[in-house]
Amino acid sequence: MHQSGGDHGAVFHDFDSVIDACASRRESAWIELRRHLHRHPEPSGEETATSELIRDHLMRQGIEARTGSRGVGVTADLCLGEAPHTGPLIALRADIDALRMSDRKNVPWASEVDGCAHACGHDVHTTVLLAAAELLHRIRESSGVWLPPARIRLIFQAAEEICQGAQWMVDDGVMDGVDTILAIHVEPRLRAGQVGIRHGPLTAHVDELFIVLKGQGGHSARPHETSDPIAAAAGLVNLLYQHIPRMTDAREPVVLTIGQIHGGTAPNVIPDQVELGGTLRSICGRVRTEVMQKIRDCCDHVARLTGNRVDVEFRNPLGSVVNAVRPVQAFERAARRVLGDRSVVHLTAPSMGGEDFAVYLEHAPGAQVRLGCAATDHWPLLHSPVFDVDERVIAMGARLLVHAVLDLLGQDDPLEFQI
Repeated sequence: MHQSGGDHGAVFHDFDSVIDACASRRESAWIELRRHLHRHPEPSGEETATSELIRDHLMRQGIEARTGSRGVGVTADLCLGEAPHTGPLIALRADIDALRMSDRKNVPWASEVDGCAHACGHDVHTTVLLAAAELLHRIRESSGVWLPPARIRLIFQAAEEICQGAQWMVDDGVMDGVDTILAIHVEPRLRAGQVGIRHGPLTAHVDELFIVLKGQGGHSARPHETSDPIAAAAGLVNLLYQHIPRMTDAREPVVLTIGQIHGGTAPNVIPDQVELGGTLRSICGRVRTEVMQKIRDCCDHVARLTGNRVDVEFRNPLGSVVNAVRPVQAFERAARRVLGDRSVVHLTAPSMGGEDFAVYLEHAPGAQVRLGCAATDHWPLLHSPVFDVDERVIAMGARLLVHAVLDLLGQDDPLEFQI
C-alpha cells in the first residue's frame, strides 16, 4: 500500500509486496546458486573460489564487496535511506566453508569434490544472505519507499568448522561500529517453515582438551617393568567418564567426550607415551571452571597411581552463543510475519554444539535462530553424508532476515512507517 500527499500526508510502503514479488521471481535462481555451491564445496580456510563467487554476485547487484585479508571471506556494506553512512549498523553473517567428508547423496547437485561436502548447510546460509542482500537492495531502489538512515553489513565468513574464521573477520575490522548482528543456521530437526527461537544461551562453551601421558615403555611380555601409559590412559578415560557426571550438578549440562587416542607403534611394544584429545562442552561459566579443575584432579590421581606423568591442556576456547533480547524478539516477530504464528518453535534447551558466531557477540549484541530445513519427519541430520535441505527454505530464510532487519529499524509495520 502506498499513499502520499503534501506536507500533512503520510508516506509508507507495504514492504511485503516488494519482498514477496522479488522472492517469487528470484527463487529458482537462488536454488540454482545453492546447488552450484553444493557441487563445488571448499574446506575451511580454502574458500577462495567461493569467496570470488560471492564477491562477483554482490558486485553485479551494484553492492561493493571486499575479500578478507587472508584471501577468503567477503564483507560488503549496503546503505539504506537517503543519508548514506549514517544510522545504525546491522550486520548479517553467513558461514561459507564445507566439511572434509564425503557426499553420498544420489542427486544432480551432489559434491563434485572428493572428500569435501556441504553437510552442515553453509551453502544454504551463503545463498540466504545473498538473497537477503538482493531483497534489501530491491527495497532501497523501489520508488516511493522511504527508509530510515541505516547500514547493513554483509559478512560471509570462512572457516567456521574449525572455529577460526570469525576471529579472522573480527581482526579485519568487520565488527567496527556494529550495533547488532544476526545469523541463521539450518536445523534438520525442524520442518521447513518452522523457526527455532531461543532466548538466552543457544550453544555451549567449547574447550578442546589434550592430555599426554608419559612414562616407561617396554616389552609387552613384561608390563611389570613399565608404567604402561596405555593402561593408564584407558583407566583415565574410564575415570573421567564415571567421575565428571557424578561430580557435576545434573541440572547443569556438561558433555565431556574423548575423541582421539594415539599411542604405540607395534602390537608387542608398550609405548612410553599416549595422547588423548577431546572436547568439554558446558553452558554455565562457573560449572565450566569447576569441571576443568576436576579433570586436572583426575589426571593427577592417575599420575600418582600409575607412575606416569600426565599433562593437561585446554585449547581454543569458544564461548557460548547467548541471544540478546531485542534481536531475538525481532527474529520472532519476523518469523510470525513471514511464516505465520505456528512457525515459531521455542527451543527449551541450548545445543551442546559450538558455533563461532559467539565471537561476534563479544563485540555487539545479536541473535542466531534455527531455520527448519527438513522435508519429512525423518530427515538426515547435520554432518551426515546424505544431508540435504528442502530448498524452499532459501527464500524463507532471506525473507526472515530482511524482516528481522526492518523490525530492528522499527519499520516493519506500515502504520509506523510515517513521515
